[in-house]
Amino acid sequence: MRRIRVAVFGAGPAGIYAADTLVNDYPGAQVDVFDRLPAPYGLVRYGVAPDHPRIKEIVKALRRVLSRDGIRFLGNVHYGTDVKLSDLRHFYDAVIFSTGARADRWLDIPGVDLPGSYGAADFVSWYDGHPDVPRDWPLTAKNVAVLGAGNVALDIARVLAKPADEQLATEIPGNVYRGLALNQATDVHVFARRGPAQIKFTPMEFRELSHSPSIDVIVHPEGFEIDEASQAAIGKSKSTKLVVDTLMRYLEKEPTGAPHRIHIHLCQAPVAILGTDRVEGLRTERTELVGDGTVRGTGEFVDTPVEAVYRAVGYRSSHLADLPFDHAAGVVPHDKGRVLDMDGVMMDGAYVTGWIKRGPIGLIGHTKSDAAETVTSLLTDLPGIAPAEITDPDAILAHLAGRGVDYTTWAEWERLDAHEIALGAEQGRERIKVVPRDDMLRAGRSA
Repeated sequence: MRRIRVAVFGAGPAGIYAADTLVNDYPGAQVDVFDRLPAPYGLVRYGVAPDHPRIKEIVKALRRVLSRDGIRFLGNVHYGTDVKLSDLRHFYDAVIFSTGARADRWLDIPGVDLPGSYGAADFVSWYDGHPDVPRDWPLTAKNVAVLGAGNVALDIARVLAKPADEQLATEIPGNVYRGLALNQATDVHVFARRGPAQIKFTPMEFRELSHSPSIDVIVHPEGFEIDEASQAAIGKSKSTKLVVDTLMRYLEKEPTGAPHRIHIHLCQAPVAILGTDRVEGLRTERTELVGDGTVRGTGEFVDTPVEAVYRAVGYRSSHLADLPFDHAAGVVPHDKGRVLDMDGVMMDGAYVTGWIKRGPIGLIGHTKSDAAETVTSLLTDLPGIAPAEITDPDAILAHLAGRGVDYTTWAEWERLDAHEIALGAEQGRERIKVVPRDDMLRAGRSA
């Protein structure tokens, strides 16, 4: 069996599942998993709300993969700056890109650039302690709008509505706790374009909104429309039925007088963010279902006074150096994971998996089948792939060092991990996340 070396760029679930599948299916494979951050786990560490420790349990499985023989983690390496595709092809038979989707999808409405209008990705990165975003976040708005009907919108609403002390039990860094302690929000309005059977909340997370004694969840009856197509969707999907049942319970429940409120508005599409020098309100158009799960505008507009707007309308992947990119779809063109150039011809030894491949859809578990398809393509193509010019596993390390790249290793991550857990233990918490990149590097290299 030909021994092969494969680089995976992106150490989130998609990349880690690809590495795991590769070493399982091809015992002669050695895989280096790179990431631009000093720490692994991608979306699980920097995209999942800190008060969802159950979801973060997936880290245990990801850790087992990265600890395997034949797999090596190399962090703090920026693709396109520290290494190029041509560099990687010197050292590896193939490269799998799993860089995900880090940017916010654009919302083309008037006022979107006003101060007080924020992309979800930036706010999530802040409260998850991402090292590359500012340490402070303005939280002076008392009335806030969140645009979107998915779990990210739900996470943002919950983080904004829940008092800081209730979130202190999580792994939030000190700067995030201090910022949330100054949060002025009392009313968070979540706007969904479609009806009850079309929103994309997962049932458990939606039910958990009411678990805080400080929050009343208020579902507004306007737009609570269930047509025949909605009834069919409820009948086909247990998840949809559970979400609609939860909406009904919230709709029927009397407010308790809690100091914070999350308002759910259905069938309202954002058309403009209002204000002159900063956000002063949100204008929405009432919509109605048309029988196939989509909606149309009714021409009736509603203005809601708010001082901040968070746009959680989806993520978008970014163009990677030396690779083609479909700017309309926000993905790398591919055939079952094989990267295709502008003429539709397969690029030698270049593959994609995860959101950079299929777009930012699906839950974390969906990346397994996606990774399996890409790895199958790679192994099928293997006889025709030009082999790496340099086969010494340490050659890439010398190359990075020669370019002054301060890369991190799995051993350094384990020390950083232990350091964060020790910081949390001092305060009776599971972990306290280290935020500044230099501090992460220093903790990983301390004896």
